[in-house]
Amino acid sequence: MSHPPIARLRALRSVELLTPSFTEATDFYEDAWGLEVVESEQGASWLRGTGEEHHALQLTRSERTGLGRLVFAVATPAEIDEAARRLEARGIRPVAGPGPLDQVGGGYGLRFHDHEGRLVELSADTWAVAPRGRDAAIPVGVTHTVLNTPDIDAAVAFYRDVLGLRVSDWSEHQMAFLRCNADHHCIAFNQAEWVSLNHVAYEMSSVDHFMRGLGRLRHHGIVPQWGPGRHGPGNNTFSYFTDPTGLVCEYTSEVAQVVEDRWIAKVWRRVPELSDLWGTAGPPSKEIRCHMAGNPEGPLA
Repeated sequence: MSHPPIARLRALRSVELLTPSFTEATDFYEDAWGLEVVESEQGASWLRGTGEEHHALQLTRSERTGLGRLVFAVATPAEIDEAARRLEARGIRPVAGPGPLDQVGGGYGLRFHDHEGRLVELSADTWAVAPRGRDAAIPVGVTHTVLNTPDIDAAVAFYRDVLGLRVSDWSEHQMAFLRCNADHHCIAFNQAEWVSLNHVAYEMSSVDHFMRGLGRLRHHGIVPQWGPGRHGPGNNTFSYFTDPTGLVCEYTSEVAQVVEDRWIAKVWRRVPELSDLWGTAGPPSKEIRCHMAGNPEGPLA
């Protein structure tokens, strides 16, 4: 019996990161990275960009380091209820919801574990926020997350079949790029030794905002560990950094826009001239590769 995807995901809304360096990480993402703290309490902070989401990033104090939760936007509470029914039909029990979410930013949603133990949240009707100007060189919000997996085929199958993501491209059999809207990817999987977070990318409004953002970080004494450059798959600009926790964060802009009926996924070769079309970044350093490998992660409640 074949099951339809559980919902139509509209966007990657936010990510939660777990960090033992909570105060330092909050200061970094607010003062240097450019996000704005919208609420904080003992051991947790919520930060927004210039976009319409209540928050793009939640930082949670924890003894472990890595991904806490992926949060995707769904249009209506009714779709959340239907997603719960479709999960149950697949034998996947939500760990929370469906129902009102008792959390900063509100919403109606549910949470469940993916096949490798990551915590996934779907939400609708989150709180509205006042508009912020987009002139400053600061992030709009989260645009994609790259996840390490020991079985890329199983990861792609789960996120395609259960969550309804579409494969945009492959980078040989090492990376797979998946989309939920017109952006080339909101999630990418990287074949690796263990389940972990590779990096989180934040959208800058334009290449000019992207470069000015790098300039602001430089004024804070923070220089890229890889970049600036422009990737082949996705065509997006990139510049990678590490936060005080050692987690990798990226500024990016101009990701390819997919016209759904015309896009043909292809397999890119993994060669330097395609990992950086500009030829400005050079190879990724051993240090940034080590940070992208992340810490092995087990299931989260």
